[in-house]
Amino acid sequence: MARDEALRRRPLMRRVIAAFGCLLVESREVLRLELILYRDAAGFVVLRDSWNDLLCRSRCDTIFLTWEWQTTWWRHIGARLGDLYLLAARLDGRLVGILPLYLTHEATGRTLQVVGCIEVSDYLDLIVEAGEEDAVYEAFLAWLAGPDAPAWDLLDLCNQLAGSLAHVRLPEMARGLGWQADVVQEDVCPVIDLPGDGADGGADGGADGWEAYLACLDKKQRHEIRRKLRRIEREAPDARVHLIGDGDDLDAALDRFIALHRLSSPDKDAFMTAEMQEFFHAIARVMADKGWLYLAFLEIAGQAVASYFCFDYGDEILVYNSGYDPESNAQLSPGWVLLSRLIQCAIARGRKRFDFLQGDEDYKHRFGGVDTLVYRTLIRRITN
Repeated sequence: MARDEALRRRPLMRRVIAAFGCLLVESREVLRLELILYRDAAGFVVLRDSWNDLLCRSRCDTIFLTWEWQTTWWRHIGARLGDLYLLAARLDGRLVGILPLYLTHEATGRTLQVVGCIEVSDYLDLIVEAGEEDAVYEAFLAWLAGPDAPAWDLLDLCNQLAGSLAHVRLPEMARGLGWQADVVQEDVCPVIDLPGDGADGGADGGADGWEAYLACLDKKQRHEIRRKLRRIEREAPDARVHLIGDGDDLDAALDRFIALHRLSSPDKDAFMTAEMQEFFHAIARVMADKGWLYLAFLEIAGQAVASYFCFDYGDEILVYNSGYDPESNAQLSPGWVLLSRLIQCAIARGRKRFDFLQGDEDYKHRFGGVDTLVYRTLIRRITN
């Protein structure tokens, strides 16, 4: 308790307005930072109109922190895992931070995690307007040390982007309170920086940019891609890439994807539980409504043999999951062929990055992915 008291004696004034569930932190410079706590999903509704605008002003603009992803994840996965603690930070009335947390009871103790943590959201963070991080982080730690926060033992911030300041500044601040703070590398996300191209964005466009991309690859890999593309054109001239659009039955397409996903490997079959299938259907509908879904199939003789479940967000394509039938046309390398075509299409669409997301599988690097780091920040509350 003595260590927690150290924060309360800092040159900040705190007061609680119980009627509104607000923690006010007022600095000597008169600027007022207000933390508003929402304890149920109604808070998502309150913040809906300003959520994504704040995300765009942050250093962590990723699809996994959009209002659409966060609310869908909470509704289908998070609500059964723990209790919601959704914090909004306002500086003189302007929204400058959203800290979406939930509390679980783990073997490590009472744990606060970011909504979306851990397995199905590749990038997460505290959403804070760039330039306001220190003010929001300090107010957040004051809340954690105060009477309005739930009893907690561990703050677990998973899947943090390399560009986030949370894994840089929060540990330093937490150690100043006598808490234990550790930052570990959680995983890597191989990313391709794509060359520009002025083509029309079709699945077969982007010729100049495509050649520039191939030129950046290892000679052997470049040869392999060209060889596999020539082979499928020769042996399966009816092969085509089908990008799911407005005219398609999305639920039927998701069923085809899930079937291919489960056929891919025993691990993927085990992952795709009934609950996860429900989540995939829900997130696909939400992403499609926003124009962010990028679901593609490779079809041979009218039959889907490989699929990639991706997102088209901002200036990048994010490869979220995949599936293929190992018993169908395996000699034609349908997964490689489809991935090659999707990279070509991304170039034609003018996207700047092709993000394979978490995992260091060899094929990601063979296609030119360069590792970006993903971090995990663990803050343990120590009281005497």
